[in-house]
Amino acid sequence: MKSAIIAALIGSAAAFAPAQTGKATTALNAFENELGAQAPLGFFDPLGLLDDADQERFDRLRYVELKHGRISQLAFLGQITTRAGVRLPGDIDYSGTSFADIGEGWSGSLQVPVAGALQILAFVGALELGVMKDVTGDNEFVGDFRNGALDFGWDTFDEETKLSKRAIELNNGRAAMMGILGLMVHEQLGGSLPVVGEM
Repeated sequence: MKSAIIAALIGSAAAFAPAQTGKATTALNAFENELGAQAPLGFFDPLGLLDDADQERFDRLRYVELKHGRISQLAFLGQITTRAGVRLPGDIDYSGTSFADIGEGWSGSLQVPVAGALQILAFVGALELGVMKDVTGDNEFVGDFRNGALDFGWDTFDEETKLSKRAIELNNGRAAMMGILGLMVHEQLGGSLPVVGEM
């Protein structure tokens, strides 16, 4: 009787064991060795944006990731700098509003006069349409905007150093995207943060 009960328990426990399946290969494996698939996550695509994607689609998404990372790095440093009290000298408009009178974060962006906001929008548009793209067609990799004019010693690096520096930029951009998102959320929640100060 005891052996029948034990056999029944073992048989019922087997019903909850995970089914053994073969390792499936997907289109995701095509990008596992691309720059940015690094420890600890490896290749990370939780939304499946690269399911059945080709190299052109991957390059487009990498371009967008780099651009947003670069913008986020500027935004994060802008937040930290202005919250530390560093401001441009002088006035932002002819009515006497000084740069120091403009607040930080979202609330500060809403205090910028309309003419100033339009100038910022025009400047960003000019950068987007004329500067921040591969104008000459000679880019070495996705996101390379040197256009034959800016080098800063890039051509003196060996391939391993170039890959390392590109991976560092990619990871710093990813961290900055999370950082500026965190600052924006905390600004809405209020309170105080280390380094940043009062939100």
